[in-house]
Amino acid sequence: MPVSSSSPNQSVIKLLSTDFDGTLVNHEAIPPVGPELFSALKQVQARGGFWAVNTGRELAHIVEGLQEFGFTVEPDYVLTAEREVFHRGPTGEWQDFGDWNARCVVAHNELFAGAGSLLQEIEEFVAQIPGTQMIRMGGHVVGLVTRTDAEMDRICVFLERERVKVPSFHFMRNTVYVRFCHEDYSKGSALGELARLLQIEPAEIFAAGDHFNDLPMLDGQYAKAVACPANAVGAVKETVLAAGGYVAKGICGDGIVEALRHFGAVT
Repeated sequence: MPVSSSSPNQSVIKLLSTDFDGTLVNHEAIPPVGPELFSALKQVQARGGFWAVNTGRELAHIVEGLQEFGFTVEPDYVLTAEREVFHRGPTGEWQDFGDWNARCVVAHNELFAGAGSLLQEIEEFVAQIPGTQMIRMGGHVVGLVTRTDAEMDRICVFLERERVKVPSFHFMRNTVYVRFCHEDYSKGSALGELARLLQIEPAEIFAAGDHFNDLPMLDGQYAKAVACPANAVGAVKETVLAAGGYVAKGICGDGIVEALRHFGAVT
């Protein structure tokens, strides 16, 4: 049976915040996304609710993903790179929602400008792990990728210990990828900013994810109805249950539909 630490919340859900890969999209399945998920998302929108994709993908990459996997429903908002907030412009293009993204850029530029010594230490450490590649963007080292989860486990232990050397320095992990970031900007805080702009309370928000970078939006602070599919990593399941949420029996999108029904968001 599916696992839940509490009974369903019957309050009206006004905003869905969902991760994409591994949460909605099952890359091992044919088709990767089932029609039930599309129907559920459309049902939420039809009654006046909003759907936001909250992803580690960059903006162009999530637009491509929605097309690649044949989504028949468009998100109302996209929260990208684990920190940016976008809405539809007058002619349908995605554009900054408020000044959040501009503040995010300033904060990260200042962070990386003062983190040179730490980033050098990180590069020296990962040089000991064959096959690890540093990711550079805009003149900064912004992350890294390893060959295996075990190698990433080792690196994350190092990062968690050493990041305290630079105030506000943090990192987000998704499988064998890590993105360096300012601790004030995450999937959780981006969701909080979107909710502020829309004047929607946490009790009216559903959030779902499957991996480590989803944790900031699943601890109950920004969304009270939290969930994850059966394929979520252990830390996500533990966080969801601790927040009174729902761990589904279904994999990826099937599990999300199950969770939406559990919380009364769809029939």
